[in-house]
Amino acid sequence: MVGAHGYDKTEAAYGRLCHHLANARRGRFIPFAAIRDDGVTTYRRDHFEDRDAFLRRVREMGRNYTRDKLAGQDLHIEVWCEAAGMLPQLDDVAEPYSVRAYSSGGFDSLTAKKDLAARICRIGKPTVILHLGDFDPSGVSIFDSVAEDVAAFVETDRPWGTIHVTFERVALTADQVRQYGLPTAPPKATDSRSKGWDGGTCQLEALPPNVIADILREAIERHISMVQLEIDRIDEERDRREIQTLLLAPPK
Repeated sequence: MVGAHGYDKTEAAYGRLCHHLANARRGRFIPFAAIRDDGVTTYRRDHFEDRDAFLRRVREMGRNYTRDKLAGQDLHIEVWCEAAGMLPQLDDVAEPYSVRAYSSGGFDSLTAKKDLAARICRIGKPTVILHLGDFDPSGVSIFDSVAEDVAAFVETDRPWGTIHVTFERVALTADQVRQYGLPTAPPKATDSRSKGWDGGTCQLEALPPNVIADILREAIERHISMVQLEIDRIDEERDRREIQTLLLAPPK
């Protein structure tokens, strides 16, 4: 709505939009399934009604067997974004490559930085972090700070010298703001980082979702071996057929 129709990105506009959308869903003008709502959180329970229910789950897992497409690559890749609400659409783009997407709402916390560095060292490959966030003083400053801290942690803790991490700002950048003619606003006067900022700021949501998807997909494919990816996809299909022949037949 912000990117395509110029909706104000304010709490008041957001409240009005939610109110109208809720009434439209109640009135059956908009299907309930058309809107994702992340308001409920729970924990997963892998409990089963009985043995047959467990076997049905195993057979379903066999039908949906998926290879880790990063396992055969020479590097590890992760996607990080500022807004948790954008995570599902980014994950849809990253999933076919077995790239995990993370929300960086707490990305600036020391624990998150150390956890990321520890994961990189445990995986044991050169790593690329693709980051998407708003083009503003706060977002850019946090990105630079995190990149510096995580790189330092990795350099200190890595088991061997070939492990390193590179941070890449995928979106939003000054060039993209100009390229797509995106609307800008002055930096917030209350943000202490605005003092050295040159020009306006822009929200990542100003880019249409399909454009964001294309930008992220291009960034992922630029870093991986497409030949290895195709080999993994072929092997995945072969593995899936073999796994299904090994599983028990459904109970009669």
